[in-house]
Amino acid sequence: MTLTAQLQQLTQLITAFVPTVTLPPIPMSPPPVSPPSPVLSTLSKQRMRPKLPSLPNFSGKWSSGRAFFNSCTLYLCLAPEQFSCDEKKILWTLAFFKDGRAARWSENLFRQETDTSIFPIQFWAHFKQQFQSQFFSVNAEADTVNALEDSSYYQGNRMVDNYLDSFLTLVSNTGYTDPQTLVIKFHWGLKSNIQGQIATMSFRQPADTDLEAWYAAA
Repeated sequence: MTLTAQLQQLTQLITAFVPTVTLPPIPMSPPPVSPPSPVLSTLSKQRMRPKLPSLPNFSGKWSSGRAFFNSCTLYLCLAPEQFSCDEKKILWTLAFFKDGRAARWSENLFRQETDTSIFPIQFWAHFKQQFQSQFFSVNAEADTVNALEDSSYYQGNRMVDNYLDSFLTLVSNTGYTDPQTLVIKFHWGLKSNIQGQIATMSFRQPADTDLEAWYAAA
């Protein structure tokens, strides 16, 4: 028997006596979890936040100054991440000053900045104070009271809902609280045919002091 044959025979004998060991499968590691992308997180927040409407341009009229500034304040509160400093708040607000007195006031501020290299209003609180002095009606309450003393607030050709909205706004600005006075004012402002319908109601005619009942009846 050759040496090669002997080696083969010996190998076969060893294999027959050594048991076959089956190794358990190596568990697969789960893929690493990547941290959320800052960009995706930002986009997700933007999708969750309701879309804010753009503000109308401001011409500087006293009658609309308070409403415009209130809209600015609301926008700033709903989107604080867009305004990291007072300068951005001020410049964003001035971007809507495109007509009339408001445009001239804005131009004057930027002219002062050109002359001095410093914008004349640095803080939002100061800007608010200046805006109120320039564009809020000085006698807003007196003007509103006067409006309720003449016929300018009357319903006219408007729908009842529109008349009611404007009447409630006037009442909130005047500070009137006497219900009978308010009922009289509201009654006078209604169209004559609606006044007649309420006066001839056969069931649950509103009392002279029940303002809510008059609103519902109209």
